Amino acid sequence: MTDADDTPATRAEFHRQHQADAVADAERLLARRDELQGAWMNWVAAELYRLGPPPYAVMVRRELQRLSQA
Repeated sequence: MTDADDTPATRAEFHRQHQADAVADAERLLARRDELQGAWMNWVAAELYRLGPPPYAVMVRRELQRLSQA
């Protein structure tokens, strides 16, 4: 079963529309790492959980991973 809103073109457009926001959210999350130290991972998980829609949260998680490795 395929959702009409889940076509590759639609996903690509969603990505283009929200890329800058996803990077900004990832930077915001990463900026709190030193402050929260050991509690950071749980806090980030909760923050990602509350972000929506789910494809956006996945984008933020990917950006967070990319920025953490840079």
